[in-house]
Amino acid sequence: MRLRQVAFVAENLAKVREELFQLLGLSEDYADPGVGEFGLENSVMAIGDTFLEVVAPTQPGTTAGRLLERRGGDGGYMVLVQTDNIEFMRNHTESLKVRKIWEFDSADTKAFHLHPKDIGGAILSVDQMEPPQSWRWAGPDWESRQALWVSSIRSVSIQAQDPENMAKRWGKVLDESVQELNGVWAVMLEDASIVFHNDIDGRGEGLSALAFNATNLDAIRQQASKMNIAVEDSDNKTTLMHCGVRLSFISAAA
Repeated sequence: MRLRQVAFVAENLAKVREELFQLLGLSEDYADPGVGEFGLENSVMAIGDTFLEVVAPTQPGTTAGRLLERRGGDGGYMVLVQTDNIEFMRNHTESLKVRKIWEFDSADTKAFHLHPKDIGGAILSVDQMEPPQSWRWAGPDWESRQALWVSSIRSVSIQAQDPENMAKRWGKVLDESVQELNGVWAVMLEDASIVFHNDIDGRGEGLSALAFNATNLDAIRQQASKMNIAVEDSDNKTTLMHCGVRLSFISAAA
């Protein structure tokens, strides 16, 4: 199973989109008209063959809008993983009595969203693509719309009141192994991890951090400086806050 996409929620899509373009070295994205079904607009940005999405409400009463209110502003929203056996995952999650809040079935894509109250932390989407290297939600020709300074998403973090129990719940739901290192719990996927930690900002449980494999840390640091964004630097890593999420850029060689 792979981590393919992570979504943020923002009050002002245009502003956050433009700032992420500058930080990641992007010039193009994809606006998925399908999210209008949920009362949203979005931007999907290609990071290698993984994706960063930002959604924003376009009408009152949306799940995304309620999350903005509950957590006091922009932040993390959703985690999308890719499986090669959607039927197993459908039956498996049903056996665990995890509710589905949305399902999609077409010739090239089968997917469902799980209720965040049943797993905690964020909406989880389980997706199967045909062919496997494709990704419907990024639109046509996403391979040509690549970020210049980051090559992939390497981890996503979720804060919780009880990180151990939430990690074990996600691991059980995803049928993946859970590891603990120095008090930090993580669900281990094929080439990335979903990390669980204590609530560190008082905003309650939710998607709190995202780490990228970076190919040009200097360019990212220069852009952050131009944008007057405070950063924490080490030899192989730069960390900053954006869209209510802690973003870490780690040298791809590290």
